[in-house]
Amino acid sequence: MAEHESTFPVSENAPSGPEQQQLPDADAYFTLGDPIADTKAPGGPIEARWSERKFGAKLVNPANRRKLSVIIVGTGLAGASAAATLGESGYQVKSFCYQDSPRRAHSIAAQGGINAAKNYRNDGDSTFRLFYDTVKGGDYRSRESNVYRLAEVSANIIDQCVAQGVPFAREYGGLLDTRSFGGVQVQRTFYARGQTGQQLLLGAYQALERQIAAGTVTMYAKHDMLELVVADGRARGIVVRDLTTGEIETHFADVVVLATGGYGNVFFLSTNAMGSNVTAAWRAHRKGAYFANPCYTQIHPTCIPVSGDYQSKLTLMSESLRNDGRIWVPKSGEDTREARDIPEEERDYYLERRYPAFGNLVPRDIASRAAKAVCDEGRGVGPSGLGVYLDFADAIKRLGRKAVEAKYGNLFDMYAQITGEDPYETPMRIYPAVHYTMGGLWVDYDLQSTIPGLFVTGEANFSDHGANRLGASALMQGLADGYFVLPNTIADYLADGPFEKIDDTHPAAVEAVTEVTDRVQKLLSVKGTRTVDSFHRELGQIMWEYCGMERSEEGLRKAIGMIRELREAFWNDVLVPGSGNDLNQSLERAGRVADFLELGELMCVDALHRRESCGGHFRAESQTEDGEALRHDDEFAYVAAWEFTGTGQQPVLHKEDLVYEFVEMKQRSYK
Repeated sequence: MAEHESTFPVSENAPSGPEQQQLPDADAYFTLGDPIADTKAPGGPIEARWSERKFGAKLVNPANRRKLSVIIVGTGLAGASAAATLGESGYQVKSFCYQDSPRRAHSIAAQGGINAAKNYRNDGDSTFRLFYDTVKGGDYRSRESNVYRLAEVSANIIDQCVAQGVPFAREYGGLLDTRSFGGVQVQRTFYARGQTGQQLLLGAYQALERQIAAGTVTMYAKHDMLELVVADGRARGIVVRDLTTGEIETHFADVVVLATGGYGNVFFLSTNAMGSNVTAAWRAHRKGAYFANPCYTQIHPTCIPVSGDYQSKLTLMSESLRNDGRIWVPKSGEDTREARDIPEEERDYYLERRYPAFGNLVPRDIASRAAKAVCDEGRGVGPSGLGVYLDFADAIKRLGRKAVEAKYGNLFDMYAQITGEDPYETPMRIYPAVHYTMGGLWVDYDLQSTIPGLFVTGEANFSDHGANRLGASALMQGLADGYFVLPNTIADYLADGPFEKIDDTHPAAVEAVTEVTDRVQKLLSVKGTRTVDSFHRELGQIMWEYCGMERSEEGLRKAIGMIRELREAFWNDVLVPGSGNDLNQSLERAGRVADFLELGELMCVDALHRRESCGGHFRAESQTEDGEALRHDDEFAYVAAWEFTGTGQQPVLHKEDLVYEFVEMKQRSYK
């Protein structure tokens, strides 16, 4: 079946536009399959599980490592750290990225910090508290074993990065400084002003470059992965396109690792880099890798509001600003005065009012919905009315301007350059925007997907954050996976290698290359009337409206029909100029948007089937009396792992039950 064809009769299952016809029940959009389980995580005391797994895993002796090859796609924190570590261990590593340099990976854009349970502040932090905060922050939809391991290795990450020369902020006495992030009541976030991701990535990049110079890692920049090669039931290689020459290449290895980030750009407007995409993960999904919890997307509360239709991305202002900035709106929606002219008694510091225990540092999902609520009431600020104030007047008065500049200066400068406003003199205006995705390819405790030999790390997998990620935990997971987890677990798989050599003539390789070339030619041959970006923007509008901060059954069913129609229109009317034999950015974007059009439907199906609210997934039909997310643990305490069955065909849902032995499942409260 051609990729763009649908087996659903449009008249029955896809409404032809905003006016809905009779739609099927939510369960009619998918088929229920056999349950799935993570069989790699040991039982017993949770604090001993990682040590037990490392000891029980098979090893590869140094001499044999030289005979084994690893492909790693992506050079962000998860990919660069994994490539550097595995290369130093002696494996033959091929590293791929579509950017012109590994250091341009989107991890470089992270700002606020990285969590670690070192308890330098002596404020009651511990490994268990980081574990507990992360499980609670994820609204009890993550695995206990994975989260505890993440908390356990977090302290090692800081030591690793300090040894690399990462310039973390330090106190006057020379000790590493920390600050708070949302969803916690301790200060465990290590930072480098507002450019923590940049400094951490440069550390991982230098470690990677050292291995490239040593000859253990071969770097392929400007190469876009377009297909996974699965031979004899194992992931054995990838098909890539050289973005400069257009040449289609195949590369083979004993194992493949995807470290390709999240899929937030399905919404078109997001804080992600323009090139961020889902193609590598989606191609693996189409080859048999289950996709878990795709509807779990994170809306970040502190982004610069949309200023016009001309925008192609949004800019994040770090969550660290909520340490000292106070969020408020006027008490009256009729108040049009400048912020500085509104007296204290006529301001509503709504987060401090609603959540006195956590105040401005509630988790991102809660802060985002609260901002939406006050704007929906007509109390939003700015030209569009879609904004709230983030005010530093109290902090400047208390600490002094120089102290605020030392902590946040580069962020203030960035805001001033983008908006033309001075945040030292007038409050910043912020509004929620798509940021991170908690969903991703399903992996077991070893980070292996449902395709043997395909491992997935960082944001590309689903494993650690449940339904909502706490701030400063993305960098923690990426480096934990790359430096400490994957190098220990991948050996258990590679101990059975090296596997039989394959080359371009293998039927699986021929099939994968044919799929890529046919897809490229199809995109180039449509010669329609609409640009790729026009389709992407329309998809983003559908996703934001119906699968964004608030979802409903009616809206999601409507969105599914609209996406199916849009996908059909894309394959019949998209215009991709140029050829496939040279640099062609329209062709690059077209392939990625085609995958987003399939992913978007699955996200809506996943959101539709989960008739509860949890974390970043907020169903209008499932909320408490005061508007908080209402879970239904008796029905939905599971990971939703989706199996691909064909474009437009019903996906198969495999449930992985979530069992909590060490944390009590209860409704979250940050009040």
